[in-house]
Amino acid sequence: MAEIRALLIDDDSRIAELLKTFLGQNGVSVEHAGDGQRGLQKLESAGFDVVLLDVMMPGLDGLEVCRRIRSRGSLIPIIMLTARGDEADRVVGLELGADDYLAKPFSPRELLARIRALLRRAQPTAEGERLVVAGLAFDLAARRVHSEGREIDITGLEYDLLLALAKRAGRVVPRDALLSLAGRDDVTVGERTVDVHISHLRAKLGDDPKSPRRIKTVRGVGYILAKEPES
Repeated sequence: MAEIRALLIDDDSRIAELLKTFLGQNGVSVEHAGDGQRGLQKLESAGFDVVLLDVMMPGLDGLEVCRRIRSRGSLIPIIMLTARGDEADRVVGLELGADDYLAKPFSPRELLARIRALLRRAQPTAEGERLVVAGLAFDLAARRVHSEGREIDITGLEYDLLLALAKRAGRVVPRDALLSLAGRDDVTVGERTVDVHISHLRAKLGDDPKSPRRIKTVRGVGYILAKEPES
């Protein structure tokens, strides 16, 4: 499975096939939505790391899609892709919350470099083999996690789920995609498999199940790890 999952919202199927092939060969799995409405629907149902968003589309254009994504509180990185290259359009897109802007025609290699650079900036603080986010410190080599200096006794699966949430801190991770994003496609999924493990994690992290400070539930969608635990 590719490490990076991208959602491409673009009505040009030729560009979609080109990017699926090139990016797929370079560690980026691309899912395509041919219009803005379908793109918003897909964004709710699967865990993506970045959105590649065309501006000029019939129906909902890219600027409106960008506005709606941000109005929902989503912090997912967005790269605007468009044939429009003038400064006014770039400014509007960035003011609406886009993180980067690439005018068509563009090199897939340059897009790949921008995706990687953007995700590096969006990642929680990482130092060598350590990842620090939401008051949690992950020792990636030893597969251990500490909270406020205390090691948390969690299972291997719980560690993988928590790390997947930590890498996307501040962003909603759909329940149905969490196991896959954690690299645990080997786990048999029952109706409440993920919910049960999240419940165990909350207990071990000292989260009040009625009002969790760290792992919050987004009803009907999934979970989000707060970048900073609420006091």
